[in-house]
Amino acid sequence: MPENASGGSSSSSSLLIRSKNPRRCQAENPLKLLSEFAGPALYISQQEARAMVLPLHRTGQIRTDNALTLNWHTACPPVADSPIVEHDLAGPTGRLLLEPDTEAVEPETYICGNPPYKGSQGQTDEQKDDLRRAFAETTMSSGSADYVLGWFVKAREYIANANGRFAFVSTNSVHQGRQVARFWPSLLGSTLEIFFAEPSFRWSNLATNKAAVIVSVIGIQKRQSGPKRIFDSGLSRQVQFIGPYLVPDHDVVVDERREPLAQIGSMRFGSMPNDGGNLILESDDAAALISKAPEAKSLIRPFVGTSELTKGVPRYCLWMPESSPNLLAVDEIKARVKAVEEVRRRSSRPTTKALASTPHRFGEIRQTGQEVVIAVGGASSENRDYLPVDLLPAGWIVSNLAYGIFDAPLWNFAIVTSRLHLAWVATVCGKLKNDYRYSNTLGWNTFPMPALTDHNKSDLSRSAENILLARAAHFPLSIADLYDREKTPDDLKRAHESNDEVLERIFIGRRFRNDTERLEKLFELYASMTSEEPQPKKKAKRAA
Repeated sequence: MPENASGGSSSSSSLLIRSKNPRRCQAENPLKLLSEFAGPALYISQQEARAMVLPLHRTGQIRTDNALTLNWHTACPPVADSPIVEHDLAGPTGRLLLEPDTEAVEPETYICGNPPYKGSQGQTDEQKDDLRRAFAETTMSSGSADYVLGWFVKAREYIANANGRFAFVSTNSVHQGRQVARFWPSLLGSTLEIFFAEPSFRWSNLATNKAAVIVSVIGIQKRQSGPKRIFDSGLSRQVQFIGPYLVPDHDVVVDERREPLAQIGSMRFGSMPNDGGNLILESDDAAALISKAPEAKSLIRPFVGTSELTKGVPRYCLWMPESSPNLLAVDEIKARVKAVEEVRRRSSRPTTKALASTPHRFGEIRQTGQEVVIAVGGASSENRDYLPVDLLPAGWIVSNLAYGIFDAPLWNFAIVTSRLHLAWVATVCGKLKNDYRYSNTLGWNTFPMPALTDHNKSDLSRSAENILLARAAHFPLSIADLYDREKTPDDLKRAHESNDEVLERIFIGRRFRNDTERLEKLFELYASMTSEEPQPKKKAKRAA
């Protein structure tokens, strides 16, 4: 349950409940039991805990264990093979004194749990081992999996040879970004489908120490005919099927691409110093160096990563793609270059060691330093309606913590700073906690665009200019200041609204009503464009 998002127990406990009166054991009751009984039981009295227990009848069984290492079939076998035995449970999961129930109804089994909501980088060694064991019988690797995906795998195994359906309240990252291509095709396979979903909403419950987290509800069953349902903002919508991004009627999976699918500019990472910080200068350092050695000014360039782009805090770098013997003799520069050489020589990576022979250069250089750059941040707050994007003049260097479209037509700026592009990125790139993550290979290169006419490009370029002019009117406010949703100036809002209208009319001749409609069109266009691509030829087998 999401109240354990901040850490919770080190492993994934489970709560198994069997009721012989399923009509009185409403679907929401097990969830209520878990969130209000199992979770806060440490903070309430035994009497209060018992008062919140389900209206189970006749008898009940409750067992706690590590859900990812437990064999669910052994713990909760098919009802025909598992006689119900009463247990004297005196603790917080105490014995339920239940009245007899004379109705002859087949028992139902509810499996509830409280797994920590941990991404792959936040998991303990024990949790990683739990996932490896849960994934052991699958073709999937658990290395990059969210911890909660282990529950999907175990539930899939549980219903494989029995009638059943399962649904989880889950971190929304499981249906976003790289995890979709890595897990969902194998998870669903040819036998399972998503039969209902409520995508991405902020979790709130009655738990004492609840955490702010964005979750989704995903229900999975064996494939069958009949409509499926998407719930959004309190409304239910009937659809034919639900894809792994929880987009209705589109089951396409988006995977990374090295080059753009559409006819748009090429975006790549910025340059990586790999220097131990010695080629990077704060404002005071840069000013002091220029004061001591004015001839070094040509080597000092503005240096922009995501933080500098968003917050407008100036930083600089020593940019020496070619050796400059005279300037390398300047004491301050000489000392910094020597420090870079030492850092690289001490590295355990052979490729980094090799870079010690050119310590004046960045480790990875992806621009000349003379380009005009459309710079895009690698992450953005959910409190912004648009991605952090800026147009940088020639001479500025983009770091490896941001992306750049180098010497590209201005209409590319209009696309990357649109609401349409953000909707795509939020879905296929996913989020880091609640913030948008950006990826050139997954977000930009996969972005589907209709072929643009010269007139379309002219309109988009004009829209981009209007956005930049509106920003300039509020100088020196940073992107973080300008794009705080509650503080965005009216003229900048109008410029973006106009840009969105120009772009969206290219797609459907009008504005989209909402992000759901935007995504439906984007996935439709993506599927069409990728299906038309030439397939790689298979290599002919050699004759024996």
